[in-house]
Amino acid sequence: MNDPEKTANGELPTRMPHTGGHGPAPRATVAIAFVHGMLAGLRHAGRDPAALLRRAQLAPELLGEATARVPVDRYADLYNLTNQELDDEGFALFSVPMRIGTFEFLCRSVITAPTLAEAIARSIRFLRLVLPDLKVSLSGDAEQARLIIEEMRPLSVGRIFAFEWLLRLLHGLFSWLVGRVLVLDSVSFPYPRPAHADDYALIYTAQSTFDTPTLAASFAANLLDLPIRRDEAALQAFLDGAPGKLTTLYRRDREMVLRVRNVLRESLPGAPSQAAVARALHLSPRTLHRRLEDEGSCFQAVKDALRRDLAISRLAKSTLPIARIAGELGFADTAAFYRAFRRWTGMGPAGYRRKLQSLAQRQPT
Repeated sequence: MNDPEKTANGELPTRMPHTGGHGPAPRATVAIAFVHGMLAGLRHAGRDPAALLRRAQLAPELLGEATARVPVDRYADLYNLTNQELDDEGFALFSVPMRIGTFEFLCRSVITAPTLAEAIARSIRFLRLVLPDLKVSLSGDAEQARLIIEEMRPLSVGRIFAFEWLLRLLHGLFSWLVGRVLVLDSVSFPYPRPAHADDYALIYTAQSTFDTPTLAASFAANLLDLPIRRDEAALQAFLDGAPGKLTTLYRRDREMVLRVRNVLRESLPGAPSQAAVARALHLSPRTLHRRLEDEGSCFQAVKDALRRDLAISRLAKSTLPIARIAGELGFADTAAFYRAFRRWTGMGPAGYRRKLQSLAQRQPT
């Protein structure tokens, strides 16, 4: 069998917009729709985002590619650069700008809270002062708590991203405060299912519904009793790279997801079953299933995300035949790879590669 890490001859230029990096490890990626949302306020103000994209090492031409994906670390860089350019941590999406430093003061307002419940209560009060366009509240019963986000005035620019952003910001912050992933049992979103909703399974939860009156993120009520485990020293380190770093926190670093991903990657071109992966991790299949579920994922989702990221990386950085890439990723035949790749990106691998090559030729050196 071929070593799946030996990707051979004739590499394309390494500054590829979809993968962007050196070395064999595939980088976690996010859909270009999140970039569009992030830049919506800046573009609405008539400003060209090209310079910011280049500073984040992303090709401006990516904005014209509906199926493009970008490395999550470069997305985090763009997040912070956009905040700085606008002096607005709300991306110019709201009626009142959230000046640089707002997130830091939010963190400082909650760091001394004794429990998660109190940290959420303080966050709600803080956001009421700085973000009048969206109202955050907490409701629920003895079994389930629900974090509610509702529109107080119509959001005319970047509406979907505004909800995505605020939920990600709060979920990432609360998870960091208690030192563990807060598993969201379900989330309902107040808009039709977007084309990039498949990413929600990794960012939020696979249990997402749409077209509801408000955003409601449900989680176990007993999590509200968790103690806050961070202190001032930890906060200083956390603020380095924040708030953009929240896009990576508890996303690609979830322990069980990462361990399963590594086992699957080392097994390529084989395709071990969930039971086989569980044995390799010295777990029962049931325990593995439960731990992945606790992290908001499942075995098939991890497997699909790994294959997708590797496929994009190899299409971008090598001239390997598509049939060989399919074989190295463990597909039974090229047709199965084509079907999967079209499901992931909306287009076939050959067309995707041609677009990558076209963008690479226009990428500034």
